[in-house]
Amino acid sequence: MADDLQQHLDNSLYGTPQLKPDEQRKYLGTFRERCYLQMTLAQMRNQNLQDCLKTHVTDFEGAHCLMNNQVSDTLQADYIQILAAAAIPFTIVSSNQKSDDAIGLLLVASEAVDEAIIDIAEKYPTNESKPTSEKKPSFWGKFFD
Repeated sequence: MADDLQQHLDNSLYGTPQLKPDEQRKYLGTFRERCYLQMTLAQMRNQNLQDCLKTHVTDFEGAHCLMNNQVSDTLQADYIQILAAAAIPFTIVSSNQKSDDAIGLLLVASEAVDEAIIDIAEKYPTNESKPTSEKKPSFWGKFFD
């Protein structure tokens, strides 16, 4: 009984203990194992990755979108249109993460899905991100082959 009383007092003073609070802060209030896809704030401004999201957003059945409130209003409107066209519900999450590396958009599930790769640029590489393997011949190589 004394332990229950002490736990009740601790919860009243310090709040209810959270599981993995740093992870939840980074992933907009959810856990990493529930994430299908993520876009950073910098990636959200990239038109090629925005088109990639349009193409692949329907791959995740039953997904829910979490969007960082630090995303500009015009970008929010663009992504809300994409999500509405795919009938994916979304929530705008209050966050104080403003850097370009901060997560701007997450597609999440209500249970653990354990996707190995969740970054959109790694999961769906575009032509711009692939290195070109064509080697340009040297000036002297043209004459002395």
